[in-house]
Amino acid sequence: MTNRRQFLKNASLMAVTGVCAAKTDLFAAPVSHATHANAKKIIGLQLYSLLVGKKPEFTDDVPGGLKRVAQMGYSTLELAGYSSDGKIGAVPMKDFKKYADDAGLKIISSHLNPPPREYTKDNLESIKDFWKKAAEQHAAIGCKYMIQPGQPATRSTEEVAFVGEVFNEAGKIAKAAGLIYGYHNHSGEYASVVPGGTAPITDVREGFGRKLPEGIKIIYDGMLEATDPSLVVFENDVYWTVMGQHDPVAYMKKYPNRIRLLHIKDVEVLGESGMMNFQKIFETAYANGINEFIVELETYNGGTQFQGVKGCIDYLLNASFVK
Repeated sequence: MTNRRQFLKNASLMAVTGVCAAKTDLFAAPVSHATHANAKKIIGLQLYSLLVGKKPEFTDDVPGGLKRVAQMGYSTLELAGYSSDGKIGAVPMKDFKKYADDAGLKIISSHLNPPPREYTKDNLESIKDFWKKAAEQHAAIGCKYMIQPGQPATRSTEEVAFVGEVFNEAGKIAKAAGLIYGYHNHSGEYASVVPGGTAPITDVREGFGRKLPEGIKIIYDGMLEATDPSLVVFENDVYWTVMGQHDPVAYMKKYPNRIRLLHIKDVEVLGESGMMNFQKIFETAYANGINEFIVELETYNGGTQFQGVKGCIDYLLNASFVK
């Protein structure tokens, strides 16, 4: 995850050419993009999928690359590489939106992190300022979600609770701008913490039949409990949940009104590892009213990233359990 945070922090250096809670109905199960039974499947792509690697093809021709993505069968897009000067990489956001519109892709979400990793009362205002500026810029391009993919320091139950407070503030700012704030997990959120702790506990985990000892809390659960359902949603990365030794299906059942988006991911191309039960994941997601499915391909050793993301969408378009 550290490498991903560093990438997002330095994304402006890229050479680019050019729902749910009882408190409110804001996060109620979203209406499907599909308008009739025979409408095409609505699957999104996380832009990070095309930005990994030493010489990503995408940055050589952004407009053409987005058209290639749409031709593969993707319908929506989740951005990566946001910088506070209003750019995605080196492309102004309004231009990026035009490229996406021209390709027939709808920008629904964006991944972005405030600079501090340590959240304190002293830097809370600067974090809020980051979200205010980002909310204004993302609202201007018609984005729906601002999703934070970087885990702040969470070494104790007290830190987890304060992080939840900061997330709530981000949620208020997003809501005021007509957006929805959310959080995206990696595997680190499935470590545990204790009151007064100085580091996450990684060798004592719940899941797959194991129960936590008294007083120990899973960071992810702590985040869910510390956030206001009317202000914060969660985008569950099903692969990283499994890598954190937990079951994404169990988490969707445990928090049916909090997890509103899914990152659909495998070791590489979807379905090839055999370790992800995508059929059960999709069945549970549909039962919960989730219909924002976003593919992310972090590594692909079988060819180019474009070939990898095509393999992912081909798998989903051919899967009978994907509506």
